[in-house]
Order: sequence, then structure tokens, then C-alpha cells
Amino acid sequence: MNEVIIMDNVTKQFSGVATLKSVSLNIVEGEIFGLLGPSGAGKTTIIRILTGQIPLTSGNATIFERNVSRLSDEEYSKIGMVLDNSGLYERLSTYDNLKIFAKIFKVNESNINTVLNEVGLLDVAKRKVSALSKGMIQRLILARAILHKPSLLFLDEPTSGLDPTTSEKIHKLLFNISSQGTTIFLTTHDMEEATKMCTHVALLNEGRIIEYGSPDDICKKYNEKQEIVIECADASIIRLKNNKTNARRIADLFENEIVVTIHSSEPTLETVFINLTGRSLK
Repeated sequence: MNEVIIMDNVTKQFSGVATLKSVSLNIVEGEIFGLLGPSGAGKTTIIRILTGQIPLTSGNATIFERNVSRLSDEEYSKIGMVLDNSGLYERLSTYDNLKIFAKIFKVNESNINTVLNEVGLLDVAKRKVSALSKGMIQRLILARAILHKPSLLFLDEPTSGLDPTTSEKIHKLLFNISSQGTTIFLTTHDMEEATKMCTHVALLNEGRIIEYGSPDDICKKYNEKQEIVIECADASIIRLKNNKTNARRIADLFENEIVVTIHSSEPTLETVFINLTGRSLK
């Protein structure tokens, strides 16, 4: 697969203080990559470097094989962004907001209704942005970001503060966008969201990547208990080591229709992060 983003030992200092410390990443075409960490870890700084908004201090970073310090209109035309500031015009309608950006992106205006339908806002196309709910505004920002069908989409905490139903709608939309070949770079401190959405994740703490891999592989790596927990029909709990010795006993429990639920003991990404850093992601 083609590498869309490469970061090689990137550091960033502000007034002599290191915000990023030797960050290296390789993100391939079509994947949903998650950058996970608490507020202040350096997630937004990485996005700003990758999109050419601020210079890095040392190291190297490229997007579409172009150094991020020399991104051209061609590269920017392939990028969509959902950042922490909306940049929407509150007095204009949903449709008219996208109409402005269609002109900026040189996109046919006929695409607007298609995108509004994709994000579930077609029925409020004539409504002013000031009258939209927080969830609707977030979906409108996403609609703006995908209006020109970008090859790379940056999402900085896209579901922060949203209700579960709205978050689920955004997740479904992102899966659909990814299935069409768009590479998605997602920052979040929501471990459940990352586990559900991401092909690979990097855990970022105090400007340094402390773990990288698929969510499943990371959780398995730190599964020290290697335990099977079984809830039985009589409400009792049986804990067994996950090994060949106990395989027959587990099979017997199933054959006797005793098992209500069964779980392995892999930690969550949240637990892994806490164990590695001694701090929560919240």
C-alpha cells in the first residue's frame, strides 16, 4: 500500500520546550489511523505540522511524498479537515455555507445536496447554522470537509461532546468514506471510539509515542492475566487460566448449558494507557 503520511523523528519546540519528541509514523492509503492521548499530549500540534500550519523543529514529515513545509495547492486540494474551530457562517443557511466552499474547492454545486444527504442534513438545507444543534453543526463541518472528495481527511476530536446517537451516525459515515479509499487521520481521547474505528493507533503521552499497533494487538500484548471469566446460570463466576488444561472444563460448561457469558481478560486501550503512563486519557 502507498504511504500517505510519513513522520520521521519529528520534534517540535515552543520557546525551547519540547512539545513533540522524536515522533515517527507511517500511515498507508485507505486506513483509519487513530492518534490517542489526553489534552496537551501534542495531538493537535502533529496535525498542524502535517498540514503545513506550523514548522517542525527537527526531523522530516511528508504527505503524498511532498515535504510538509512545501505543500502545494495540489496537495491541499486532496486534504479535508475537521478541526476544533468550525469556521461556519452562522447567519447563512446550511446549503449556502457549503455553496461558498464549493466555489473555493471548485466543486460543482450539484454535489452539495448529495453531501448533505450523506451526513443526514438534507432536510435542514435551508436552516440557518445558528439554529442547528451541536450534532448538526459537527456533521455540517464534516460535510464541508468531504465536499471535494479528499484523499486524506484529518479529524480532530470529531465526536467530542456529542450524544451516542450522533456519534454513531458520524462513525457510520466515516466507515463509508474510508471504504471509498479516503485515508482518515483521527485524534481522540475516547478509547472505545478508537478501538471501534481504527486500523492502527498510536498512544501519545507528553509528546512521545509510547505504543503503536492495531487496537487488538496492543490489548493482547498487555494481557498479563491470560484469564477466561465465565458467568454461570446460577450467577456464579468462574475464572480459569486461558490454557489447554482448562479447555475441556470450558467445553463441559457449554455442553451442560451452564454458560451465560464468557470473556477473555484483555485490557482495554484505556487500561493499557493508564498502566504505561499512570494517568487517564480524560
